[in-house]
Amino acid sequence: MRQVSFLILCLCMCMHFNAQTKKTYHITRTNKAPNIDGVLNESIWNNLQIATDFIQFKPEVGKTPGKEKRTEVKMCYDDKAIYISAYLHDTPADIMRQFTQRDNFGQSDFFGIIFNPNNDAQNNTEFFVFSSGTQADAVESPSNGEDFGWNAVWESAVKMVDDGWTLEVKIPYRALRFTQQENPTWGIQFHRHYRKTRAQFTWNAIDVTKGNFGLYNAELKDLKNIVPPTRLNFYPYASSLVSSFEGETKSDFAAGLDVKYGITENITLDATLIPDFSQAGFDNVILNLGPFEQQFTEQRQFFTEGVDLFNKGNLFYSRRVGGYPSTTPEIDDDEELINHPEKVQLLNAVKISGRTKKGLGIGFFNAITEKTLTTIEKTEIVNENTPNQTTLKTKRNEIVEPLANYNIMVLDQQFNKNSSVTLINTNVTRNGNFKDANVTGLLLDLINKKNTYGVIGEVKMSTFNDVENIDNGYSTRFGFGKNSGKFRFTALYDYADENFDINDLGIQFRNNFSNYSAEMSYRIFEPTKNLNNYQINLWFNYNQLANPNTYTGSNINFNFRATNKKLHSFGLSGNWNIGKRHDYFEPRNGFNSFFTTRNYMESNAWVSSNYNNFFALDANFGYALFFDKERHNFNNWWFGFKPRFKFNDKLLVALGYEFDDYNADRGYINNQDVDNTIIFGQRERLETTLSISGSYNFNPFNALTLSFRNYLSRVTYDNQVYNLQENGSLLVSNTHTKTTIGEDTDFNPDANFNTWNLDFSYTWQFAPGSQLTALYRNQIFNYSENSKDSYFDSLNALFKQEKRNTFSLRLVYFIDYNDAKNIFKNKNRA
Repeated sequence: MRQVSFLILCLCMCMHFNAQTKKTYHITRTNKAPNIDGVLNESIWNNLQIATDFIQFKPEVGKTPGKEKRTEVKMCYDDKAIYISAYLHDTPADIMRQFTQRDNFGQSDFFGIIFNPNNDAQNNTEFFVFSSGTQADAVESPSNGEDFGWNAVWESAVKMVDDGWTLEVKIPYRALRFTQQENPTWGIQFHRHYRKTRAQFTWNAIDVTKGNFGLYNAELKDLKNIVPPTRLNFYPYASSLVSSFEGETKSDFAAGLDVKYGITENITLDATLIPDFSQAGFDNVILNLGPFEQQFTEQRQFFTEGVDLFNKGNLFYSRRVGGYPSTTPEIDDDEELINHPEKVQLLNAVKISGRTKKGLGIGFFNAITEKTLTTIEKTEIVNENTPNQTTLKTKRNEIVEPLANYNIMVLDQQFNKNSSVTLINTNVTRNGNFKDANVTGLLLDLINKKNTYGVIGEVKMSTFNDVENIDNGYSTRFGFGKNSGKFRFTALYDYADENFDINDLGIQFRNNFSNYSAEMSYRIFEPTKNLNNYQINLWFNYNQLANPNTYTGSNINFNFRATNKKLHSFGLSGNWNIGKRHDYFEPRNGFNSFFTTRNYMESNAWVSSNYNNFFALDANFGYALFFDKERHNFNNWWFGFKPRFKFNDKLLVALGYEFDDYNADRGYINNQDVDNTIIFGQRERLETTLSISGSYNFNPFNALTLSFRNYLSRVTYDNQVYNLQENGSLLVSNTHTKTTIGEDTDFNPDANFNTWNLDFSYTWQFAPGSQLTALYRNQIFNYSENSKDSYFDSLNALFKQEKRNTFSLRLVYFIDYNDAKNIFKNKNRA
């Protein structure tokens, strides 16, 4: 009996010990705020608790730094902000720093401060300060990772000293979302990165083998009686633009306002009134020969910041809002479109988002775009074949996009510090006789309390009304997996019927599928003799149509990546499409036909050398082919290399060259309506991309940047063409050639597609949250049928085209309502 009692006592002590493994920081209130200059000479920094004894989690786990590389952190607070100081001991020669723009980590040591006011382990707010003085910030959650599109306004400063570097940080309460509590407990974590060795340490230990990092936050106590401020920020802007194209010069001036308002302590409204996206970057367009549209990254700040809730379920593709018109008018042979718009003007947009203390995330997004017209010109010949024959041109306007409203609503309940259930609805309503669309999704992400196994489930329904018909579509997704330890696995089932469609506000390349997949992976958490880390992934896919339930193909993939002791990374990947693959999308006639290929294999090897060095190189090489007697002459090989030159802490230049050669590729050309024959062609395709990027950062607040890209794609079809057969094979056409197709349809499939984009900009952050940007832009585009032109001939033809030159200047100023209110109060007192 005594032995049993002793065992129970030991067990209780162990449980108590495990429950107390989180470190605790007891913060102190101050009556005088420190001066944020990086110099730790204020008396307030004396007699505060020191957070030290940091523990490594990469590349080695559990190691503690020597005294000469220790970290010492102190914190205090007042009614306006939390203040942090850190003494980061190090050998000066080992400290790396590179001046970069905001949110660009570069090759610098950094110190991170992670807050979680709800202490829910799932919603961290991160602030990073680099040894160069540059700032970065992000919101982080297990489902969305780190979102560096989120930006807050806060202050920091660094100072280099004889035995390391020091920093001071001021985090205003407006940068954090929290409820008012008398004596709350927040989650807190400190993160230090030594860039030279890539060693990473945290104050509270992290178990990298399982769970999200938020589970391992320490606790912040004694934040007594802090009151959430009125979170009202204004971002007024003014911009001017001068552009010249085809001998015509235009100028424009715009002014507007972005607003951030805290509706409640945790819920924030973001609004953009009279939006201006004139300085959004270029899209990396390509010649797209496939059946699916090209997807572009979002470059408008309003749509990249604070959208984590709206991205739940992958139903939101923000480029739909203010993107290409949803319709194109049908025209007769004697008509053509002129001045056809490439985008729709966004009138305004608002976001409401946040999360309550009990873990309920609430999101509301709404945007309105204006009615958009295109011009159709009709050419008529009057008194044809007579001496009085004349040509008459008439024009008319037609709506291609009506006044439209885009809307998203999200409810996301988190629980167990690692799981969530989400209800999301997206809706597009267009004025008049245009299609409306609605999508609803119910999502589950469930992980057990030990953070070792997880289940995901999704059920979605789409409804769209194209005036005449209302169609409903359905999609489901279910998966189970082990997400901890060295060995992990996932099993997944995906289904969508042929009516499921999210493309009015989302992006979906295909529907009508019933797919099974399984993935296994193995990784290490402790370095080996030669490697800091490595990971191996292997997965298998088995694909079918949903209707009819028909096999379409299967494939095996593998991927290996590793980093050695000298911080050079490398990897190898491969894919094998096993046996026959039936492609129902390339024929582009619904699901009435398919194109069959057999035994396709590809592999790719890559290397990325240590960016810490003056010279670094990213390079890759790949090769693909069909093991098929009908396609024995096909091969595809590609390579790319990108040398980087870090001349000093301020100047970085990267060059890039990519080459892709498709030999005897086959794909869709046309559909002959007369005999309902789908025509394929065999083509030679060469793609080259040349790029240059560079930056010169005078300091963390002033920077010159250069971005250049020249993309060329040349496609030449054989004169012999093929008819697609019912069994998916291709048969040489006896009635058509490339030439006769051209005579019948006035269409030549050969292409020479050439683009040139250049951006040169200067940015100056002259005050916290306030910035001036000057941008010069040069753009050229050429499309022709001269596919056999050499690279330099194509370049000469490109330079003969009209250049679009643009110069823009944009000023944004940050105004905090609380600061402005205090200024007026002080003036009234005076």
